[in-house]
Amino acid sequence: MLAKDIMSAPVVTINARARIHELTKLLAEHHFSGLPVCDDLGRVVGVVSSADLLNMKGGQTVADIMSREVVGVTVDTPVEEVAAVLSQKKIKRVPVFDGEKLVGIISRSD
Repeated sequence: MLAKDIMSAPVVTINARARIHELTKLLAEHHFSGLPVCDDLGRVVGVVSSADLLNMKGGQTVADIMSREVVGVTVDTPVEEVAAVLSQKKIKRVPVFDGEKLVGIISRSD
């Protein structure tokens, strides 16, 4: 089984320039605990989570609080490897890419 077999799509994302209140609204609306963050060209530039909100020390935009390290997998990554990435990196979600294009997301619940 591969990442493409278990990923959720389409992916809800947020722009790095979005205000914090827009982030909280989007997370609550979709019952998510985190989202990929994209720039104006749609490229993934970070990930933001409810933990980032809880640890927030100032900041007005998503870019101010997001994690800039993006750990991703490809559509052809075996599920066992996805699970290992989630565990080893101690993350709760991982974006799925087809080349440079974001096509899905896998969370621990998947």
